[in-house]
Amino acid sequence: MFIKSNLAAFAATTILATSAFAADDKPGEGVTVRPVIQPIAEEIFQHRILFRALNDLGYDVAEPEEVQAQTLHLALGTGDADFTAVHWNGLHDTFFQESGGDEVLEKVGTLIDGALQGYLVNKAAYDAGVQNLGDLKDPEKAALFDADGDGKADLAGCVPGWGCERVIEHQLDEFGLRNTVNHNQGEYNAIIADTIARNEGGENVLYYTWTPYWVSGVLVPGENVEFLAVPYSALPDGATAETTFDGKDLGFAVDSIRVVATDEFLEANPAAAKLFQVAKIDINDISAQNKKIADGEDSSDDIDRHVDEWIAANQAAYDSWLEEARNAAQ
Repeated sequence: MFIKSNLAAFAATTILATSAFAADDKPGEGVTVRPVIQPIAEEIFQHRILFRALNDLGYDVAEPEEVQAQTLHLALGTGDADFTAVHWNGLHDTFFQESGGDEVLEKVGTLIDGALQGYLVNKAAYDAGVQNLGDLKDPEKAALFDADGDGKADLAGCVPGWGCERVIEHQLDEFGLRNTVNHNQGEYNAIIADTIARNEGGENVLYYTWTPYWVSGVLVPGENVEFLAVPYSALPDGATAETTFDGKDLGFAVDSIRVVATDEFLEANPAAAKLFQVAKIDINDISAQNKKIADGEDSSDDIDRHVDEWIAANQAAYDSWLEEARNAAQ
């Protein structure tokens, strides 16, 4: 009887210890996380790395809602989603504030550092003297980039709702460029494909882009294209930010890409909160993966394979995220 009682007690203790270990290992078990992302293939990779980490912590990750940046922030502010990993700290701050700001949301960690945006031209045009966006106030210089025959420069620009269009539209007014520059907006990949084709055909090109993104692996700053400076820093709504990179004022905030999540979700999920705080992905890794997408590795299975490869190459860092997240939940 004594032996049976002790064996029963040992078994119960073992079950409790195993359960406790499982709870520590999977602190998110039973919780469904609702991400919201933009409908941009090149931004899926960073999210799926976080989705994988959340899964390893026991969370279920719902199918992401896909909307443009402004609507994405509103979805978070109204509690219709839990987090995104595509918030540009400076560029999207207006969207953040319009969606409730610090009252309901929080910017967590810095997932990707050193993100740039700006206006670029082909190197021949740059070397010929078009080195500042303000130079395009001169009709003769603007006409160098006329793609449709109306005499005005054609700027391959920003999709409405992304946030960059606000900066471009503001600066076209601020620098007196409305009479000489057309801001062409539409499906970005189609616009930039036309830009690349015209560059390859020896035509002058003027376009907006950002890093991390595959475009800068084809039109390479310092090689076949150059960033333009702007006459002076001029951001919408009187905003101020560091816009100078490598001695040149690019006109856009030198930025970082962060996770934004609801206060309610972060408070209820300390493991996820810590994951978002410590996770970091090198900007060059993002650009390299984006180039794979541009080269045709663009299926969902391809992106999952890219995630597998990135985790394997960064296993120690990835495991440290999980360890810190698990510790935060204890």
